[in-house]
Amino acid sequence: MTGWSCLVTGAGGFLGQKIVHLLVEEKELQEVRALDKVFSPETKDKFAKLQTKAKVTVLEGDILDVQCLKRACQGVSVVIHTASVIDVSGIIPRKIIMDVNLKGTQLLLEACVQASVPTLIYTSTVDVAGPNSYKEVIQDGHEEEHHESTWSDPYPYSKKLAEKAVLAANGCTLKNGGILYTCALRSMFIYGEESKFLTSTVNKALKNNGIIEKTGWFSMVNPVYVGNVAWAHILASRSLRDPKKAPSIRGQFYYISDDTPHQSYNTLNYNLCKDWGLCLDSSPNPPLFLMYWLAFLLETVSFLLSPIYKYRPPFTRHLLTLSNSVYIFSYKKAQRDLGYEPRFSWEEAKQKTIEWVGTLLEQHKGSLKTKTQ
Repeated sequence: MTGWSCLVTGAGGFLGQKIVHLLVEEKELQEVRALDKVFSPETKDKFAKLQTKAKVTVLEGDILDVQCLKRACQGVSVVIHTASVIDVSGIIPRKIIMDVNLKGTQLLLEACVQASVPTLIYTSTVDVAGPNSYKEVIQDGHEEEHHESTWSDPYPYSKKLAEKAVLAANGCTLKNGGILYTCALRSMFIYGEESKFLTSTVNKALKNNGIIEKTGWFSMVNPVYVGNVAWAHILASRSLRDPKKAPSIRGQFYYISDDTPHQSYNTLNYNLCKDWGLCLDSSPNPPLFLMYWLAFLLETVSFLLSPIYKYRPPFTRHLLTLSNSVYIFSYKKAQRDLGYEPRFSWEEAKQKTIEWVGTLLEQHKGSLKTKTQ
């Protein structure tokens, strides 16, 4: 396990940045290659300021660029593949999502084979398991149960196929005669500093007199802090390189949650924002089954109009199901095989996130002040 190097795809993203920050603490790590299509100046600055013995190399390139992937994988011991287009609202074209999430993963697997990279860890999502119906109730889900999304929506569908490709590649022969070993980590809904979902929620609330828009009426989930998901990736990289632990992990997937209390998405948003005076919308909830059938009608209209006009429904059946389900999974298998224990407690994760939400409010005040000058 000495003298190793790691490539992180999607390293400029919400989770990717956290993985890079934890990776540089690892013993005997020589280099972290941080790959993304583009990095913000702030992210580059953060990476440059990391106090680490390991070299941090920032690589800007497309996950669909074969030559870029070939260069990025050369001489690497471990690939952590977080690069992904996340969209459950139908804003991003289907082709873009399928290309990045599925084709990009397939191209990366081929690059690993050609560059003889022995280890790949894939960032999957609980969305590949479902929920398939808002009436479906899972309160202590685990890997031995067969849960698989039946949605054709591009995000869960592309992630499901990409995960299957990664796990199927486990055991394939590398160009140098070695073997590629893989595993996948299915995280719950991720919250924390720099979350785009939380940023959107706060910004909408600030434009709506401090009222937080509801994102589901009847959900009960186990959100997971971004630092704990990143930590699970670090432990997976250790375990897959450990000859004693690796045999039980190769080709496996793991649900990654933590000790954040089970709660609705609305409650989570409120818990993270209430200290700053934001409050939850108190208007009555419409019947879910009516909303579901309205979504069906809107999707039908969208389909019928598609040859002549691009109509995007304000919500879909998939989004309603996703945001109104009881969907809770255990991390016991990751605990057993990877030695995973949450690195950050709920109180610590909550405090870090609340403090970051405060910076969003300061930015908002600053922008208002600028406009009035």
